[in-house]
Amino acid sequence: EKERVRYANLMYDRRVVRGNTYALQAPPVSIQPGPFEIRRQREARRRALARKHAKEQIQRRTPEPVEGREHIHVQTELYLEEISDQVIEVDMECQTDAFLDRPPTPLFIPAKTGKDVATEIEEGELFDFDIEVKPILEVLIGKTIEQSLLEVMEEEELAQLRAQQRAYAELRNAELAEVQRLEEQDRRYREEKQRRKLQHMQMLQKQKETTEKIAARAFAQHYLSDLIPAVLSNLRESGLFYDPIQRDIETEFFPWLMTEVEETLERKVLGRTILDSLISTVVEKRLEEFSHTPLVVPAEEPTPTDAAPQVVGETDTADQPVTEKEEIDQP
Repeated sequence: EKERVRYANLMYDRRVVRGNTYALQAPPVSIQPGPFEIRRQREARRRALARKHAKEQIQRRTPEPVEGREHIHVQTELYLEEISDQVIEVDMECQTDAFLDRPPTPLFIPAKTGKDVATEIEEGELFDFDIEVKPILEVLIGKTIEQSLLEVMEEEELAQLRAQQRAYAELRNAELAEVQRLEEQDRRYREEKQRRKLQHMQMLQKQKETTEKIAARAFAQHYLSDLIPAVLSNLRESGLFYDPIQRDIETEFFPWLMTEVEETLERKVLGRTILDSLISTVVEKRLEEFSHTPLVVPAEEPTPTDAAPQVVGETDTADQPVTEKEEIDQP
């Protein structure tokens, strides 16, 4: 059986409720905690045990008792309390007397101090109104007249000040009007001066532009005096101005003539080439025939058939091979 924990002080008893008890809500006993609540309580208990174990490990411990002695728990509070399982109970009684009638409270009268003294004054001994009021009236009347004179003088002074202010305002207005007139006159003079300066600058600019235009016109006339003939000559040299007949001959007739000449020369070259090939063939055949002849035969005049054909109108280049062949045929 688990040992019952005994508390030495009620302030440390967990069963004592502290704070406001008006809104204290007791948890229902019949409701069983859910698995999540059980798991949370177990986790909280495990963390509390871990903290307690860590605190026990960290806090300082009492050294072990020497041999033959042992440690006991002792109260260290300022006031010792007797720890007992039974609460001490004491019965006490008291008896009060019966109520008595209270007498009425007496009236409060302060204690008398000093001595009673009286003085008798007859009529007219201390104050005579006609005599005593005279200096007071003199003072009041004098002060009233003085105050009235001061007010009258102040009003006259204020009137003079207003008159001076009006005169000063009139003079100042006149001076301001004169200043405005002078400023307006100066402004007109400045505007007229600027206008005249601008007009003079425009006139000088126009004169300069006119002079430049006249100089440019003279230079252009002098420069263009020989420009037109030079341009025409350059255009004529470039071929822009041409004779249509000459142009037709150069562009139409000369290309046709050159084409025809080239074709004629090509035909002539072709004929000469064919003729040279024929002559070379004939010469080779004659050479072969003469090379196989064993005896020398007296030369006979060649028949017209043996002679090499001559082309009428051909150049001397075609006659030279025939002459060489004739020299070869002669003995």
